Amino acid sequence: MQEKGINEEKILGILQKRLGKDQEYSTGKILSSMCTNPLEISKKTYSFAVEKNIGDESLFQGSVDVEKETVSMLGDLLSNSHASGHIVSGGTEANITALWIAKKQCKEGKNEIILPRSAHFSFERAADILGLKLIEVSLTNEFKIDTSKVRNEVNRKTLAIIGIAGSTHLGAVDEIPELSDIALENDLYLHVDAAFGGFVLPFLKELGLYEGIFDFEAPGVKSITIDPHKMGLCPIPAGGILFRDASFLSTINKTVDYIGLGKVNLTTLQGTRPAAPSIAVWAAMKSLGRSGYRSIVKKCIENTSMLYNELKKLDEIQLIVKPTMNIIGFTCSGMDDKLVVDKLLKKGWIVSLCQTFIRILVMPHTESKHLQAFISDLKEILSSIKESS
Repeated sequence: MQEKGINEEKILGILQKRLGKDQEYSTGKILSSMCTNPLEISKKTYSFAVEKNIGDESLFQGSVDVEKETVSMLGDLLSNSHASGHIVSGGTEANITALWIAKKQCKEGKNEIILPRSAHFSFERAADILGLKLIEVSLTNEFKIDTSKVRNEVNRKTLAIIGIAGSTHLGAVDEIPELSDIALENDLYLHVDAAFGGFVLPFLKELGLYEGIFDFEAPGVKSITIDPHKMGLCPIPAGGILFRDASFLSTINKTVDYIGLGKVNLTTLQGTRPAAPSIAVWAAMKSLGRSGYRSIVKKCIENTSMLYNELKKLDEIQLIVKPTMNIIGFTCSGMDDKLVVDKLLKKGWIVSLCQTFIRILVMPHTESKHLQAFISDLKEILSSIKESS
């Protein structure tokens, strides 16, 4: 840090130049991210609370009340308006918190977590922090957890089961009702990671495009992760962790005597927590309502279907699975997928290169015209690779 400060104009100029290296969602060429442009009202209201510490309810009771209402709205979205929880930094903190509570509630000696191969890396971190052992289960041909193998893995050391409602790689949704049955039969904790799917699946159901159960409607589900900063169109950071009722949070309650007027009960991993994310999520959900989110999801799914059908026409493309949500995976037959991705990048397209396939997300910032341009460039790239081989 320099001795003397510099003026605002210079600071803003430096930042503008440096941040100019960042990609912009508005180009429509980012096809790799689960995040998108936040709603204007959520960005505006975020700035209302940049100094507020929601961890100190004695000073910021209004912000605490907003968070509670936000959690109630999220719970209503996930079939339980009486759910209890918090807005947290993201899916990683939410998943760690869920397993922390699961461990605190279980009998001594139980330390195994059964989860699908498709689970997010945050569960590895949670296991490392909490001293848990992960038992990874293979997937079916539909890239869902194999529930028969889950049953086979349950034993006296099993603590919890993880189900995924919208896998990171392909958007696959595990058979949560079956996992719920297994959990109830064996008195196990069932956590659902719906970080991405939480703001997609409810609206797909309302559109008649999805019929499954993935949330608190399944009686064995104890907690759910949902990320408003993904398809909720909220600023980062804004994750959510919801529990079936308030008793779960009491498991990790810590009473602190130096905050506010004497005693504050903390039921989160963080002590100091920003109020701004809760306020921004509240504003976004109030602004859009169910009909607004339903329209956004409808557009994303229509664009996903269009892209899927166009890819299906190309002889060189092998699609991994028919998408449940707005995520598509494919490989390029007889070609190096990395070479294809590199050539797409030279044309400005940013896609994900997974271990065995190329992955595309069709987010709210992605328009039909962008996907048509993508298909055109992809055809040109595939043709050039064929000619040179």
